Amino acid sequence: MAKQISVFLENKVGRLAHVTRVLGEAGINIRALSIADTSDFGILRLIVSDPAKAYQVLKDARFTVSETEVIAVQVPDSPGGLASVLEQMTEQELSIEYLYAFLGTRGDDALVIFKVEDISRARKIFNEKGIKFLDENTLYKL
Repeated sequence: MAKQISVFLENKVGRLAHVTRVLGEAGINIRALSIADTSDFGILRLIVSDPAKAYQVLKDARFTVSETEVIAVQVPDSPGGLASVLEQMTEQELSIEYLYAFLGTRGDDALVIFKVEDISRARKIFNEKGIKFLDENTLYKL
């Protein structure tokens, strides 16, 4: 289980640059990110080196920010690797709200960040199925 920082951004020139500048000046490293947007606003989702500090510095900079629990899953970096994990999740009726790829890799695996309805159940299923996932401390240090 890991903490993801989500930032609500108006869709205006320079807003993303401002977020990254605030984090950089605070010494916080961005490990992964995803943006979902509309014509008026976007949601920036971040995995960072220090989520608690990121949350506070962004709040202090007057951004609308929230923290969400996600899980970082090691997925075989080969054709069909992601499909294999997703099929096992489907068999167990584990609902995925969203996912995005992680920039780093671990050995022969890619990393994918999943937001699922029930993280505890996901962890249990992943353990039973032999699907590897990273603890938060390992994830933040990549």
